[in-house]
Amino acid sequence: MKCGFVSLVGRPNVGKSTLLNSLLGLKLAITSNVSGTTRNVIQGIYNDDDSQIIFIDTPGIHKPVHKLGTLMNKKAYHNTEGVDVILFLIDIYKGFGRGDQFILDKIKDSDVPVFLLLNKVDLIKDKTVLLEKIQELKEKYDFAEIIPISARKKNNLDQLTRCLKKYLPDCDKIYSEDDLTNVSTRFIMAELVREKVLELTREEIPHSVTCYVENYEEEDDIVHIQVLVVVDRENIKKIIIGKGGKMLKEIGSRARRDMEKFLGKKVFLETYVKTLKNWRDEEKYFLELGLEEEDE
Repeated sequence: MKCGFVSLVGRPNVGKSTLLNSLLGLKLAITSNVSGTTRNVIQGIYNDDDSQIIFIDTPGIHKPVHKLGTLMNKKAYHNTEGVDVILFLIDIYKGFGRGDQFILDKIKDSDVPVFLLLNKVDLIKDKTVLLEKIQELKEKYDFAEIIPISARKKNNLDQLTRCLKKYLPDCDKIYSEDDLTNVSTRFIMAELVREKVLELTREEIPHSVTCYVENYEEEDDIVHIQVLVVVDRENIKKIIIGKGGKMLKEIGSRARRDMEKFLGKKVFLETYVKTLKNWRDEEKYFLELGLEEEDE
């Protein structure tokens, strides 16, 4: 039996959360076309007949402009330690940029194998161009493996898991097969609402929005959930609510459908919006996000 921990690292919006969801066949981490969607460290547990792989989806490493960003980076760096393999994702369609080099410089001294995953390979139609890019990237570091993938279309993911097993230790499973993740159901429900906020408002709403489950009650096959959406400016609150509450209603409707699919139960969802200036620099909310500073 092969069992071990695998960390996913990369710039924001290179597809780490999409890859995690595709590997697990389950929507565990929210996704968005806007960079910086993932804030917490999410473990997803993959099981098959001869292995258990604990994937760790980390926040995208970026230049922070507030305390929340600083702690997100710290979490990402911390979760490349003590793992068996690091998966370094890049957006091969956009190419290897300065942000990618910054991350590579941070992880290249790791004493564990580093895989380079070339995501969004489906967008490159000329495979000669792809081969040229791979040759260039081979010169940057002695990667254990270089694997072209499409996280969205699930291309080459079977090859990825086969390769991973070669580098994982022989040991018994750490978690039971019923375990899917380290994060709570309440956290996932709140994240589903945040995903729909980002999905529907797009560029209008920066990432100065977060969501919390204020109440979660189960009654047989029905779940009652109340989610508070917190923003840091009044004009953002107005956009999320929309004219006559239309936008907030659509956010709730889409989130509820995903919640019902995840929980397998009927969901009654209530959403509220609150303005709280500078919430991203307030310790209380880091604690709720699981991003509190750790002792050195």
